[in-house]
Amino acid sequence: MASIRLENLSKVYKGGTAKAVDSVSLEIKDKEFVVLVGPSGCGKSTTLRMIAGLEAISEGKIWIGDRLVNDVPAKNRDIAMVFQNYALYPHMTVFENMAFGLKLRGYPKAEIEKRVNEAAEILNIQRYLTRRPRQLSGGELQRVALGRAIVRKPKVFLFDEPLSNLDAKMRVTMRTEIHKLRMRLQTTFIYVTHDQTEAMTMGDRIVVMKNGVIQQVAEPMTIYDKPANKFVASFIGTPSINLMTGTILKKDKKYYFDEGKFRVKIIDEMNEIIAPYAGKEIIFGIRSEDVYDKVFVSEASPDNTIRVTCEVVEPLGAEVFLYLNSGKSNFIARVGAHNRPEVNKDMEVVFDMRKVHFFDPKTEATII
Repeated sequence: MASIRLENLSKVYKGGTAKAVDSVSLEIKDKEFVVLVGPSGCGKSTTLRMIAGLEAISEGKIWIGDRLVNDVPAKNRDIAMVFQNYALYPHMTVFENMAFGLKLRGYPKAEIEKRVNEAAEILNIQRYLTRRPRQLSGGELQRVALGRAIVRKPKVFLFDEPLSNLDAKMRVTMRTEIHKLRMRLQTTFIYVTHDQTEAMTMGDRIVVMKNGVIQQVAEPMTIYDKPANKFVASFIGTPSINLMTGTILKKDKKYYFDEGKFRVKIIDEMNEIIAPYAGKEIIFGIRSEDVYDKVFVSEASPDNTIRVTCEVVEPLGAEVFLYLNSGKSNFIARVGAHNRPEVNKDMEVVFDMRKVHFFDPKTEATII
C-alpha cells in the first residue's frame, strides 16, 4: 500500500493562461479514503488524472510512497482507476474485461483466473462473468469496472465520479458497496465527485476545490461545522446554508446582526470576534436545521426570534422544508414532518445563534 504526496502541483493547458490546477499541495496517508469535491471545472478530475499519469504535469511533484513518479508512465505507477463511463470493451465478456489488464502484463492463466474469481466473489458478480457489457445494468457495469481494478491489487485506487451515471437508489447502494470494498481491501482510495453527499458520507477527509485551488482540507463534519470560507459553507450541505447580508450593531455592550427587516442578538461568546465589524457590513450564515418554528420551541427569546412569511411548505417524508421570506432575504428551515405551517401566512421562527457563521464581505473568509 502507499501514501500520496502532491507538492505545488499545477496544470496549464496548451494555449491557456489560467491554471486548471494551481499549486495544489496535499498529503494522503496510507489506507486513507480522501474525496476531492467541487463544482465542474474546479480541477479535481485534472488532479486525479495527473496522479494517474494520464495528464502531463506543468509544475510540481507527485510522490507515491517514497517514489517520485513525475516521469513514470501510468502503467508503471501501480495504481488502478475507475472511470465515470466504466470504459469496458463491449465485445469482451465480463471475465475477459476483468482479465485484460493482467493478460497484458503477462500473468499466468491460473493466476488470472484466481484473481478474477476472487474479485467477482467480493463484488457478487460471479453469475455475470460470461455476459457482455450490453447485457448488464448500470450498477452491474460499475461492479465490473471495480472488479477490473481490484484484480490488479494496486497500491492506490482512483475513482473519477464513478456513480454519476447511476440513478439515485443505485448510487446509495454503490456507495455502500465501495465502503465495504474499502474496509476489505485496506488500501488508499482517492475519490473525485461533484456530489457533496458522496463526499460527506464516504471520505475520511474531504478536499474542497474551486478554480483549481484547494479551499479546505478536513474531516467531513469539520468541513460542515467549521467551513473555511463562504464557498465551502455554501457548497457543502443540503439544502445550501442560508446566507444574508446585514450590519453589525452595538448597543449597551451587546452586538446584534441587523438584516434590515429583522435583528438578532449575537451570543456573548462571539463578541470578541465580531467587535471589529461594529457598524460594518457582514455576511451572516445559518444552516436550515438551525432555524426552528417558534411554536415548537419552549423557551424562545425575543433576541433570536423573527417574523417571516412562509411561502412554500415542501414535505419530504421524515422532514419538511419551509421556504421563508423576511421581506428582504429568502431562506429555508428544515423542520420535523409534523411541522406544517400555513402557506402565505406570517409565522415566527427562532435562530440557534450558537450555530451561526459570519463571513467577511470582501475576502469571504470565515470570521473566527
